[in-house]
Amino acid sequence: MYHSCKQLLQMAEAQKVPIHEIVIEKERKNSGASRADIMETMRGRYGIMLASAEKALEQPLPSEGGLVTGIASDQYRYARNGDTLCGSFLNTVMARALSCSEVNASMGRICAMPTAGSCGIVPAVLMSVGEKEMLDEETIILALITASGLGAIVMENATVAGSEGGCQAECGVAAAMAAAGAVELKRGTPAMALEAFSLSLVNIMGLVCDPVAGLVQIPCAQRNASQAVNALLSADLALGGMKFPIPPDEVIEAMYKTGKMLPVQLRETAQGGIAATETAKEITRQIFGRNSD
Repeated sequence: MYHSCKQLLQMAEAQKVPIHEIVIEKERKNSGASRADIMETMRGRYGIMLASAEKALEQPLPSEGGLVTGIASDQYRYARNGDTLCGSFLNTVMARALSCSEVNASMGRICAMPTAGSCGIVPAVLMSVGEKEMLDEETIILALITASGLGAIVMENATVAGSEGGCQAECGVAAAMAAAGAVELKRGTPAMALEAFSLSLVNIMGLVCDPVAGLVQIPCAQRNASQAVNALLSADLALGGMKFPIPPDEVIEAMYKTGKMLPVQLRETAQGGIAATETAKEITRQIFGRNSD
C-alpha cells in the first residue's frame, strides 16, 4: 500500500479511481472493516462535524475568559446581510469554522480534524462546498475520506501537533486536507487534489503556534476561519490548472523541518508571538491570576 502522496497518486491514476477509493481499500486491509463499516464510521464523525459547525451560528457559547464567545454568530449575521467584501459563501464558511472553534472552547463535542485546535476547517469547507454544489451526504463523506487519507500521510511522515511543528502543522495541514477534499467535490482529478494540498500548506508555511493564555481560542479560532478560505482558494488555483513545482511529499518534509526550526517559544507554549504581547499577558492575569511568562 501507499506511504506517501506520490504512491497514493500513482495508485489512483493506475486504477483510474478517485483518491478516496485507495484510502478506503487501505483502511479495509489495515482494520479488517468492510466498506460499509468504514462509511458508517465516517458518517458518524461527519455528523459530529455538522453539529459543531452549526451549533454556535445562532447562539453564543460560553468559553473560559469569554475570548471567543459569540464570534461565530456575529460572522454568520454578517454573512447573511448581503453587504460583504468576500460574499456570503466565504463568510458563511468562516462562520462555520468559527462555530467549531467556539464549540471546542466551550468544552462541547467536536471531531479533531486533524486536531482540536484546527477542528473547524475541514467541516466548514466540505459541508459548505457540498451544500453549494447540492451534493448528497455520501459524496461529501467520500471527500472527507480523501482528506483523512492525506492527513494520515502527514502523520506518518511528519506531524500535526502544534507543540512540535507550530500552527502550520495544525491549521495548515487541516487546510491542505480540506483543499484536497474540495477539489474532489468539484470533480477535479487526483493530481489536482494533491496540487491543492501542496498549495494550502505552502501558503501557511512557517506559521507559529502562540495561543493567548495557553487556551485554544485566540488566535486559533481566527486561523480556523482564515485557513478555511486558504483551502478554498488553493482548491480553485488547482482546479484552474495551476501546477506547483514542488511535490507534495517534499512540501510535507519542508513543513516538518520548518517546524523543528521554530524555537520552543513559538510552539504552543504561549511564550512568544501574539501570546507574548502585553495585552495577552493581561488577559492571562485576568483569567488565571498569573503572568504568561
